[in-house]
Amino acid sequence: MQRLLFLSSTSLLLLASAPGCGDDDCGPGSAPSKGLTAANADVQFVYEGLVSGTNNDCPDPQAPEGVISLTISGTRVDGGGIVTLCVPRPDKLPDGLPLGMSGVRVIDLTADVNTDCKYTLNSGRPPTGTASASGLCDAGANTSGFALTIDGALSLDLVCGNPPSVMNTIAVQFTGTVAVTVP
Repeated sequence: MQRLLFLSSTSLLLLASAPGCGDDDCGPGSAPSKGLTAANADVQFVYEGLVSGTNNDCPDPQAPEGVISLTISGTRVDGGGIVTLCVPRPDKLPDGLPLGMSGVRVIDLTADVNTDCKYTLNSGRPPTGTASASGLCDAGANTSGFALTIDGALSLDLVCGNPPSVMNTIAVQFTGTVAVTVP
């Protein structure tokens, strides 16, 4: 019986020290609060203050019980604009997910350029690339937050006027590693 107690104690010690099991493994680490960027040779839009919520805005019916989709949103550093992402399976985000409908959905990305014009996400051209997280615990519900890394591309429309009309469509790299807070 003593041997069984020893094995149980050893097993518990290993579980407690496994990556992702303790609060010390949770959180954004050294990821900055700003730096998610949509850019090409002509434009650069930087987003900050990303906040995540278990809003269940894009649930995956295949998700295990207790996994609730995340909505992540932030604002543009240099003026008006927002970024909004939805993650149906945050439990899979540490391993990496594709950008797009089968993974991390880019719901909105805007950048005001003047009082009459702004760039908006071109939903007719799906984003490409990947998104992943480090320090993500409890499927994104842990208040320690996490670091989000995006390495992809998407298209933006320059929309101007009233009524609004598309003036131009551009391709941008959508990249960066940023801290995400969880209230």
